[in-house]
Amino acid sequence: MQTMTVPVLRGAALAAALSLLAVLPSACSKGTAATPPPPPTVAVVDVVKQDVPLRTEWVATLDGYVNARIQPQVTGYLVRQSYVEGSFVKKGDVLFEIDPRPFQAALDQARGQKAQAEAQLGRAARDVERDTPLAEAHAIPRSQLDNDIQAKLAAAAAVDSAKAAVKTAQLNLEFTKVRSLTDGIAGIARGQLGDLVGPSTLLTSVSRLDPIKAYVAISEREYLSFVGGLAGPESARPFPNGDTPLDLVLGDGSIYPHPGKFVLADRQVEPATGTIRIAAAFPNPGNILRPGQFGRVRATVGLKQDALVVPQRAVTELQGSYQVAVVGEDNKVAIRSVKVGARVGRLWVIEDGLAAGEKVVAEGVQKVRDGVAVTPVPFQAPAKG
Repeated sequence: MQTMTVPVLRGAALAAALSLLAVLPSACSKGTAATPPPPPTVAVVDVVKQDVPLRTEWVATLDGYVNARIQPQVTGYLVRQSYVEGSFVKKGDVLFEIDPRPFQAALDQARGQKAQAEAQLGRAARDVERDTPLAEAHAIPRSQLDNDIQAKLAAAAAVDSAKAAVKTAQLNLEFTKVRSLTDGIAGIARGQLGDLVGPSTLLTSVSRLDPIKAYVAISEREYLSFVGGLAGPESARPFPNGDTPLDLVLGDGSIYPHPGKFVLADRQVEPATGTIRIAAAFPNPGNILRPGQFGRVRATVGLKQDALVVPQRAVTELQGSYQVAVVGEDNKVAIRSVKVGARVGRLWVIEDGLAAGEKVVAEGVQKVRDGVAVTPVPFQAPAKG
């Protein structure tokens, strides 16, 4: 009897163990069931209506208001540079001097020839004065008096020619002093002492920089909208040169503190680009701005009233279309396509797809998808840096 009890007990224990193992997985699975994650927290902002100024920017190139190319009017050797490169000069200041000796000699020669011509004229005048009563008394032939009169006329013409030669020689002597044609900043000298220079030689340039011009190229369509098209006032036809203030954004991103205005439009539209060149003028005290600098001219071209605006960061671009995540009253997200308009600072005008008062996700857009529930919190705009 004892030999049969041990196997029975072992079989019962084995069955109990198997039953326990079968129960454990189900118990464990019920005890560790995963709870759903909380809804993601996103920052939302209200779609608001406000009046929005419409601004446009163009790339601008700065140039002097007046640019004078300094070239000599006579040929000779440079003997002196009379200005400091990069300094301010006034109209009429002597910048360079050409060797005046050949021109002084030419002037002396012209004066001598003038004196000779005046002497010939005096002699011819005396001949006419002497021979006139003799011819009237028939003491000499009339033809001799006629010759005297013609000789006097020729001598008078020679005197006029000599006087003109003296003036020319005087001008050439004065032209040996090469002067500035305008007030402004004189550039680096291109001619060196001892160079043989002439009317085709560029010695330097002088630019009037206050005010300074900024040239921009605008499209033909923009130009027509600015002047009001064919129905615009006649005074605006060349270009609105009046009162719209312009901002100049410099190459480092800073805003130039002195506003400018449009002053003129070019006479034609460039056929190759379809643009017209416009010049704006900006005050330039201290001549800080210089020709050749690049920047951006910004103008307010209109005012859009009651425009719907949202932060730019709330708008997502996808293959040329634009979307926003709208949070409904049940805190569920709806991904909606919108039509965007102009950008104004950090805001984006929405032309279609939203209504005033709706809430859109401005931070955490990457966390949401269509139909998902979220926990909305007010959006805090970052401070301007």
